Amino acid sequence: MKLIIAYIQPHKLNDVKRSLFRAEVYKMSVTNSLGCGQQMGYHESYRGVDIEVNLLKKLRLEIAVNDDFVEPTVAAVIKGAKTGQIGDGKIFILDLPQCIRIRTEETGNDAIG
Repeated sequence: MKLIIAYIQPHKLNDVKRSLFRAEVYKMSVTNSLGCGQQMGYHESYRGVDIEVNLLKKLRLEIAVNDDFVEPTVAAVIKGAKTGQIGDGKIFILDLPQCIRIRTEETGNDAIG
């Protein structure tokens, strides 16, 4: 079991969801987040004061999958999120030692679904 964490541009969420559904990945959590990377942010002026904005809006997707769904899930996220520009995002893949479905008390691969 793996936990896939992806940071993407907010406007690419619908494209990523469509791509994931085509790959038969239906379960995910989405959270608003702020971050900076190679983009380094930007400057803007507010009431004559120069403001450096270096934390940009991103979305964090968390997707728990069984091992045989890792590659299709990663490929689907890349297909939906990629624009070729700086700031497209990052994907992290972590081992997931345990998963428990609260309703049925199923554990492991069965709990992920």
